[in-house]
Amino acid sequence: MNTATERLWTKSFLMLTLCNLLLFIGLQMTLSTLPAYAKQSLQATSFQISLVTGLFALSAIAARLFSAKAMEKGGRNLLLYLGLALSLTAVGGYYWAGSMLSLLLLRMLFGIGFGMASTAFPTMASDVIPVRRMGEGMGYFGLSTSLAMSAGPLIGLSLLQGPGFGSLLLCTLAVIALIVPLTYRLTSKLPARHVEPAAIVEDGPSGTGHLRKLALPCLLNFLLSVSYGGLLGFLALYGLEAGLTHVAYFFLFNAVAVVFIRPISGRIYDRFGPAALLIPGSLFIIAGLFLLSYASSTTALFPAALCYGIGFGSMQPSLQTWMIQAVPPRQRGLANGMYLNSLDLGVAAGSMLLGSIALFTSYAAMYRYSALAPALLLVLYAAALLWQRRRSGGTGHLLPPGQPAAE
Repeated sequence: MNTATERLWTKSFLMLTLCNLLLFIGLQMTLSTLPAYAKQSLQATSFQISLVTGLFALSAIAARLFSAKAMEKGGRNLLLYLGLALSLTAVGGYYWAGSMLSLLLLRMLFGIGFGMASTAFPTMASDVIPVRRMGEGMGYFGLSTSLAMSAGPLIGLSLLQGPGFGSLLLCTLAVIALIVPLTYRLTSKLPARHVEPAAIVEDGPSGTGHLRKLALPCLLNFLLSVSYGGLLGFLALYGLEAGLTHVAYFFLFNAVAVVFIRPISGRIYDRFGPAALLIPGSLFIIAGLFLLSYASSTTALFPAALCYGIGFGSMQPSLQTWMIQAVPPRQRGLANGMYLNSLDLGVAAGSMLLGSIALFTSYAAMYRYSALAPALLLVLYAAALLWQRRRSGGTGHLLPPGQPAAE
């Protein structure tokens, strides 16, 4: 076999990973800051603030479902550029939004654009990753999302608390606009392939069986994302409530923990399976949320961020890998789509639910309540694990590590 066809770190793969990193950084820079802006400048209520995140996520989910159909018809490039154009239009419009209604409409527009672009990039990446290294390649590609989810809020909150809202929007526009020339060079070279049948739900018994296999990790990923929705939507406001002047440092140390744990968690998963990561990871997240809720100084944010980052950074890729391995290769697109949608849905639900809780309690109490989501995740997974072991009569985990589903 030609070794060139087995190369993972090609120029196209590196460029696609960079573009995905920039796209998610642009998202996270506004996702973590617009709630605080809406509170301070538009006098938004806690429920209205929750809609800033919730409506975006729901719009992205709807757009992603539409995008899958469009890409089946060969509209990958059009979908990508339209998504970037809508995203840039929405970000530019934030500056002129003088009411909550206009801001929420722009958030929905941004969600549609982001949903389109975030569907295109993983598909393009799967076109350039060698088949024999698909799991490894998608793992590294997904690291760009994890890094952006930690670095983006740090950059956004620092800009909002420093130069101000206008500078934040200009930087966000620059980050997203940079993707356009990079993707132009890529789309002129990459094969214009349709989405593989992986993105299509089968009607037969096999397809139904694979969907059932994805149901549990989808539910667990949803619960994992609920608490993250609370961090994105309300951390800046919690900092104001608790008198924390550098609350953005939470995301800095969270990023450090994610970068540290990601390579280690991959090796642990390959050897011991998801149980070795999901169970301790849930406990780390619960500890991180409780430490955060009682933080009275910037220094107290450090252990909270490290605990949360270790838990989230180990659990998120484990759930995605589990979902990819639960289906045959032709359905990896379906698995990735369900993974992203369950993540977005969890962020939306978490933001709206926790915002309502904060309205009647406090942001500190809200974070303690948000620990119920990873606690429920732990209970559900432990119950499923015990049921599976009792059924099989063995001591294995829910999916043998490194063993893809049979065709």
